[in-house]
Amino acid sequence: MAKRTVGDIEKIWSNVEGVKKLSDRAVGFGPFGVGLDGLLTWIPIVGSVYSVGAGGWLLTQAVRAKAGPGTIARMIGYLGVDIATGEVPVAGDVVDFFFPGHLMAAKALQKDIETTHWVEANERDARASGDHDRHMADMRADPTKRRVVYLHD
Repeated sequence: MAKRTVGDIEKIWSNVEGVKKLSDRAVGFGPFGVGLDGLLTWIPIVGSVYSVGAGGWLLTQAVRAKAGPGTIARMIGYLGVDIATGEVPVAGDVVDFFFPGHLMAAKALQKDIETTHWVEANERDARASGDHDRHMADMRADPTKRRVVYLHD
């Protein structure tokens, strides 16, 4: 597997932002928004295909970004509700129209990315050289960071 860089993680964050807006915030009405997910839900097969495809893509990005298991579980929950409500005729379509599942899953992934101290190194090498302790100290010194992830593992 190719070694990732912080730049790769930034691209993932940016790409997820695009899907977030396209799926659930293409048109905003104050605190509410509608996107392709809400509009396509009224077209039976097309809406389901889009919802599952966009959700699968978001989960793929979470794995690529080495998101924590709690974040991935939260994303699966949001996307599961979004997809399940779209499968219920009429009433489910109304709920799916307003439920921003893709937006919530994307925000969870973006928050995970923002709260991670990224290190472009291998953890085994960092431990052997003593750099791991420095990385942990850097993470603890920044109150917005919760974990350290080595991108070359």
